[in-house]
Amino acid sequence: MRATSGAAHTAVLGLAGARPARVVENEEFTAVLDTTDHWIRSRVGIVRRRFAAPDESVADLAVRAGEKAVADADLTPSAIDTVIVATCTMPSPIPNAAAQVADRIGIEAAAAFDLNAACAGFCYALGTASDMVRAGSAGRVLVIGAEKLTDWVNPADRSTAIIFADGAGAVVVGPAARQAIGPAVWGSAGDRVATVGIWDRTHLTQEGLSVYLWATNEIAPVAERAVERAGLTLADIDALVPHQANLRIVQAIGRQLKERGARADLVVADDIVESGNTSSASIPLALDHMRAAGSISTGDVLLLVGFGAGLSYAAQVIECP
Repeated sequence: MRATSGAAHTAVLGLAGARPARVVENEEFTAVLDTTDHWIRSRVGIVRRRFAAPDESVADLAVRAGEKAVADADLTPSAIDTVIVATCTMPSPIPNAAAQVADRIGIEAAAAFDLNAACAGFCYALGTASDMVRAGSAGRVLVIGAEKLTDWVNPADRSTAIIFADGAGAVVVGPAARQAIGPAVWGSAGDRVATVGIWDRTHLTQEGLSVYLWATNEIAPVAERAVERAGLTLADIDALVPHQANLRIVQAIGRQLKERGARADLVVADDIVESGNTSSASIPLALDHMRAAGSISTGDVLLLVGFGAGLSYAAQVIECP
């Protein structure tokens, strides 16, 4: 049997985000739930978020982000041969989103599959894509994190309704002159499976305190291992882009990494303030926002870390395209 080999090195070639048009301020929740703007900001850090229209689907959001990412990489759809969609909010398990997205973008005969690792999904998909290109099983991969969480949230549940939102972000992964995507460090804590989930196909529920304690105790070491696997030190990292779960969690991870050796001027993504928690879409959306705002730029060394339901986690270092 013949062994295959692919590109010696991989990189993120393009990046983009897609946000629904509807902006939902905290005041919309204070009018119908027992909550206040101050409570929401102090507990989760969210000021506003985006909600998709009733007829706007996960695939619709993914297509928008994917098309923009391909263009940002200065490629045409014909240059892509694989599509991975990280999502946990498809309305049904069959068919997958990826094949629909590939067809609508114009990527012919694409290898196409969905990946569900919930809020860690984008980092899982990115690691898978990089490994596929290096193994020779893919040439260029369109990786999309896309979610419509509002389909699965009980609007009367204060603990989830104020947090979760909709959106999509995408990157293109392909061959490069030098390695610009570090090895993924990933794993799970299946004994905590009941912490976050959608049970009986009804509404998403989560034990917020349990997630907070787990994330603030376990995720910084995972992120540090990803830096070590990339052959770098924390002082080499220009920006930390964690899953935008909760601003307090994001800030705690940033503080812990600075205590472990990251620079005092480490940029820490805070897109949750404007976008809410968009699960697998949150990291690429944060990357898109940060690049547009000028807080990261081409060549910057970025530490990505996703974590969530499963419980699952994954992290890797990339260079900003």
